[in-house]
Amino acid sequence: MSAIEGLKPELVWKYFAEIARIPRCSKHEEAMTRYVIETAKRLGLAAKQDTFGNVVVKKLASRGYENRRSVALQGHLDMVCEKNADKMHDFSKDPIELVRKGNVMMANGTTLGADNGIAVATNLAIMEDRSLEHGPLEFLFTVDEETGLTGAHNLQGDFLESKTLLNLDSEEEGSLYVGCSGGKDTLGTWKVEFEKAPAESTAARLSVKGLRGGHSGLEIDKGRGNAIKILNRVLIRLSDLGVRLSLVEGGNKRNAIPRECEAVVFVPSKKMKEVESVIRRLNETLGAEISSVDPQLQISLAADPKMKRGKVIKKAKQKEISQTLAALPHGVLKMSADIPGLVETSTNVAVIGTKRNSVEIATSQRSSVASELIEAVETVCSILELGDASVEYTDGCPGWKPNLSSPILKIAKETYKSLYGKEPAVKAIHAGLECGIIGEKFTGMDMVSFGPTLEGVHSPDEKIYIDTVEKFYNFLLAILKNVT
Repeated sequence: MSAIEGLKPELVWKYFAEIARIPRCSKHEEAMTRYVIETAKRLGLAAKQDTFGNVVVKKLASRGYENRRSVALQGHLDMVCEKNADKMHDFSKDPIELVRKGNVMMANGTTLGADNGIAVATNLAIMEDRSLEHGPLEFLFTVDEETGLTGAHNLQGDFLESKTLLNLDSEEEGSLYVGCSGGKDTLGTWKVEFEKAPAESTAARLSVKGLRGGHSGLEIDKGRGNAIKILNRVLIRLSDLGVRLSLVEGGNKRNAIPRECEAVVFVPSKKMKEVESVIRRLNETLGAEISSVDPQLQISLAADPKMKRGKVIKKAKQKEISQTLAALPHGVLKMSADIPGLVETSTNVAVIGTKRNSVEIATSQRSSVASELIEAVETVCSILELGDASVEYTDGCPGWKPNLSSPILKIAKETYKSLYGKEPAVKAIHAGLECGIIGEKFTGMDMVSFGPTLEGVHSPDEKIYIDTVEKFYNFLLAILKNVT
């Protein structure tokens, strides 16, 4: 609690600290939903939960505001659970350790959960504060946003009464978001056969660490290193020296740029020094490529004396997998010609893993243009199939088409200018917001998305700028007061 001492708005930070103690990884939000429902009951507010776990709480209008239109305030309960490799932390029971550094709130070696815990804390604060002026309110808390927006996908069309929605899941104070990209996940699977590791070989762990990672939509244009792609480049070079692959694991989330990747390999013992020399040179070469955006890249090889015997993937299949990974695109495919600086289409090589008889690679594609999303998926599928992988892909989620004539956008713009003396930026985002799905579920829903400033979400570098929380909160309260 010392990390939030003296911060304003007090109620928001109080709830933010409280929910930092509650486990809420995606698909494991049960304790969080109980907390929201219990808080609503404590405050005398009506709450309901659907069969999927989503929660709606209703709060009556302030006196004199009964005839205003109903507004829904929406955020998601789950968080991306990522930690540094050397951090001892069990997300199923350990609280997030809040660390305050000047104007920044972070966590100690883990994701902070401000995405989207700040929206949850904000909603809880508004639920409690009876001094506020507003019309009828609904607070929509969705589940499992981070692993496919499945909570929003499973909303029923009668779950909300409001036709105006404020999504509190954007991450740049002073910006109003009115559109988002749609997305699909594409999974490739190679069936593999193993054989005994060559005689006179040494087991070792090849690892790539130190990368910043980040959100596969928000940071995809930053040029940051992809640990899977980098490790594969190293492995291709080492295969020329007879290095054989036993298993490979990297990345954790399909919507995160992978920060770390590790492979168990078997190195011809007589070539160990040569292999180590190659890795030293690759550290310099590959590190120089991304030094301005990802200066902490570390490629290492460490012998594993405990593993004296082992098995390796057959050589032809190892080559096939490596060549396919090399061919897979990662990063920006196209920038928008209409909105300066907006990524229109991208793809992320996200997660790789080895199972008993297979190697799997998960990728994600995004675009604000439906036809370009289809093309990006077809490109990735074609490369995987040419590399003899079987392919699956998700149905994905729809984009949210901007409506610059939106009534709530007009109110939000006028409110922001009256509060802060300048126009807010009106933007679209290269990430999936639940607004796209909610707009399909609830015909005619008028929406805008905004929030305080966050950086490094989906990684242990996640931070929220403290001063922007108060600006965001005052802006939100003013909007609620101005809705007619």
